[in-house]
Amino acid sequence: MKKQKQKSLIYSVVNQKGGVGKTTTAINLASYLSEFGQKVLLIDMDAQSNASSGVGIKSDSIDQSIYDFLVADAPFSEVLYPTAFENLHVIPATRDLSGAEVEMVGMVSRETILRDKLAPIKVYYDVIIIDCPPSLGLLTLNALVASDRTIIPVQCEYFALEGIASLLNTLTIVKETLNPDLEISGIVLTMYDKRTALNRQVAENVRHYFQELIYETIVPRNIRLSEAPSHGLPISLYNGSSRGAIAYLNLAREVCKRV
Repeated sequence: MKKQKQKSLIYSVVNQKGGVGKTTTAINLASYLSEFGQKVLLIDMDAQSNASSGVGIKSDSIDQSIYDFLVADAPFSEVLYPTAFENLHVIPATRDLSGAEVEMVGMVSRETILRDKLAPIKVYYDVIIIDCPPSLGLLTLNALVASDRTIIPVQCEYFALEGIASLLNTLTIVKETLNPDLEISGIVLTMYDKRTALNRQVAENVRHYFQELIYETIVPRNIRLSEAPSHGLPISLYNGSSRGAIAYLNLAREVCKRV
């Protein structure tokens, strides 16, 4: 691989709540950024491995994964997998990752394992996107310590504000103690249904409270977005003209602009 001259940016897509569109956001941001000509690495840090399967990496084809990279010192070349996009590579996850946190507890500098392992390879990429597990455990902490920025997907539901407040508190602690360079790229509202009064009210409240942190793009509820992962395809390849595809295309443009 040929080294890139510009500084790479590492993003964690993070929310301690499940079912908020986190993995969908990671997959589709990664694919659109790669279509823009950027060299992108997608890292699946969730033992459910949905980000891996969502870009076409089948579990039975994975010899070594992010677990082996973090815990077993597998070389980068052996955990890297290609995708349908020339500029997008993946470090996949398997169910082995579910036991990684227990094994990492006794390791030296356990919070910085991922950062240290990415240091020599991030120069090969313009963007690295980490899909975090739906918890604030040691795997998510490693992702945040390794990252320059975070992207926070938030479902337009009743407890949205409460969840964001808790996560922002965690990000502040990480910034103060382990990663002073960590910044919030933005908060993206997901699964939005404009026909629902509650969704409209939540979106209005979140925008009022967090103001410039909120991306202009709102990702709608869209059946095509739900279907795409079962086909192992990002939305741009599954149905590039759908409302979900257009939303993530616009979000990818916004992410680039905020750089």
